[in-house]
Amino acid sequence: MTTLRIADRPDWLQRTAELLEAAPAGNRLLCVDGFSGSGKTTVARALAGHLRSPLLTLDEIYPGWDGLAAAPRIARDGIGDPLAAGRTLRWPTWDWDVGEPGPWREHPPAPVVVLEGCGAGARVLAPVTALLVWVDAGADERERRLRERADHATYAPFRDRWRAQEQALAAAEDLPGRAGLVLDNT
Repeated sequence: MTTLRIADRPDWLQRTAELLEAAPAGNRLLCVDGFSGSGKTTVARALAGHLRSPLLTLDEIYPGWDGLAAAPRIARDGIGDPLAAGRTLRWPTWDWDVGEPGPWREHPPAPVVVLEGCGAGARVLAPVTALLVWVDAGADERERRLRERADHATYAPFRDRWRAQEQALAAAEDLPGRAGLVLDNT
């Protein structure tokens, strides 16, 4: 495992790309995981831009506020396996406004796809993952960032439930211990 402090390493994007290129042939999924507020989405956007790759997010896959544990299997079936086989990716979404399943999404296969979200590092995705990146930030910093988000009022009533799911999944999946790269985003 490699650890880079983003603030000290302006070359973190290039270093991540090099680790991805060194991955075994066939796997083209770059997974970005971390606790809420760690900066996963910002890191994943930068990586997708640097790699000129599509960015997909587990936020549109989680089946509701209690669905974190289900999302990795859904992502494996709809994104990871089809990507590894060179087929069109197709996955269900969740309509957060009405609290029920939303429309299905599709994306053509690509040389690399960046998948971000809590649970992207789950073992079920490991066989189709080229590189797992864990984005880390201290608990106080994560909470500060979450309070500053535009969707904080919607998210706040579910924060404790979601945090418990994140912590349980990270412990069960040995995260960040299994990550190929840990990005300190404090």
